[in-house]
Amino acid sequence: MLPVRGLPEFTAGDDLAAAVAGAAPWLADADVVVVTSKVVSKVEGRVVPVPPGADREAVRQRAIDEETVRVVARRGPLKIVETRHGWVVAAAGIDASNVPGDSLVLLPADADASARGLRDRLRELLGVEVAVVVSDTFGRTWREGLTDVAVGSAGITALTDHRGAVDSHGNRLETTQTAVVDEVASAADLVKGKLDGVPVAVVRGLPFAAPAEDTGTRPLVRLGPGDLFPYGSRDLVASRQPAADLVPRDGDREAVAEAFRVASAALPEFPVVLRHGGEGDGVVDVHLPQRAATTGERIAAALNLGALLGAVVVQLHAEGWATRWEPVGTQGGSSLVGRLWLGSPRD
Repeated sequence: MLPVRGLPEFTAGDDLAAAVAGAAPWLADADVVVVTSKVVSKVEGRVVPVPPGADREAVRQRAIDEETVRVVARRGPLKIVETRHGWVVAAAGIDASNVPGDSLVLLPADADASARGLRDRLRELLGVEVAVVVSDTFGRTWREGLTDVAVGSAGITALTDHRGAVDSHGNRLETTQTAVVDEVASAADLVKGKLDGVPVAVVRGLPFAAPAEDTGTRPLVRLGPGDLFPYGSRDLVASRQPAADLVPRDGDREAVAEAFRVASAALPEFPVVLRHGGEGDGVVDVHLPQRAATTGERIAAALNLGALLGAVVVQLHAEGWATRWEPVGTQGGSSLVGRLWLGSPRD
């Protein structure tokens, strides 16, 4: 891992490739050039200005919302969100460190395209065939500490699939896929560091495969059926209010209906039908399939209905409502019956 030192402070419109070529004329074929996403974003103008006198945190929260496709988890001001790129990351990857106080840096709009452009330009300037990885710092679920991962790549296979191969003991590998570009990004960060002002490093001597079709980092995105944790979580604080005080007033019914609309739109397709009342009605009907369903379909419907109600509770909590689920009993010996108590934020 070789640091590329002597690079300038980048601004919008700068020629990043020319700066790298000037600072590292020793680049050779089969090197992997790792560039932090922050400098890519700066030269591409992916910067949000903070107006004089404005609350920087308020500006940051608005920027996070604008870059967010889905809120996965939230605790206080911290949000773990899915970005339009498909990354699930804290604060939508918006960086407030190592930048002046009057600006914030977003993730590149398309870091794979940025990596391809940088690779082509380095070939033009130095005549070398290198791979390029655009890195960013992510946290890890269930593990403390940060590490760099790839958010863009070109000229290198992002994911090496070992499934179907046989190990030295004769065991067939069923799930092993190596995120090569993530490992490269993390290795390069050992010489870039977080406080040293070195945004570019070169990994040399790594044998890697060039993809037949350069899909960049898209194979790393795990969404849809492969996402085992699609619903995320938010802090739910148990209400200490008496049940009698948790009944919503007529004027709050539309807020409850809106919570159902937001929750149902955020969840995957499921066999539960929602009917919302007219404008201002605030009525929400929830129907299971009318036809005789199989046991599996009924279980799926029940699980998804539970997920929907949980998402509604989450949405209402986010808006300052007090909620409480009160089990009542069973119906027909098999169905759990309960009552959802709601308290308006005005209470």
